[in-house]
Amino acid sequence: MLQIQLPHQAIEIKHIVLDFNGTLALDGVLLPGVKERLQDLGKFAELHVFTADTFGSAARECAGLPVKMVRVNAREGGADKARLVKELGAQHTAAVGNGHNDALMFKEAALSLLVLGEEGAAMSALMAAHIVFPSIIAALDFLLKPQRAVATLRP
Repeated sequence: MLQIQLPHQAIEIKHIVLDFNGTLALDGVLLPGVKERLQDLGKFAELHVFTADTFGSAARECAGLPVKMVRVNAREGGADKARLVKELGAQHTAAVGNGHNDALMFKEAALSLLVLGEEGAAMSALMAAHIVFPSIIAALDFLLKPQRAVATLRP
């Protein structure tokens, strides 16, 4: 479990949900440095990778990592993601993504991290996020070093 101090409360993160393509991966291939950080994060929280698997590579790319693969509908993925965050317990879930279909899960999650990657980020997701990061590495490092939340989210 990760303990993150927000301005008015501490939250215990038990689950981290991560969008696959555009967030963890580019064109279906995990970005450099992601595997190592997921290995480290898996020691503190249950990791769930949400994907419509556009490139058919998600299972192969995540093989051997401490993640649970969750297939979402290509057309209704946003609603699927939000529903799954609720089922996991939104008050103990951090969400990481970049796309329009991540905005609904961002609104549900206790902590939502938007990644500005090579694919860019949807404005709807940006407006729903708590924090914006320039890369997936920066977002994962933020979760691995929760003291960073104090400076970022200070009133």
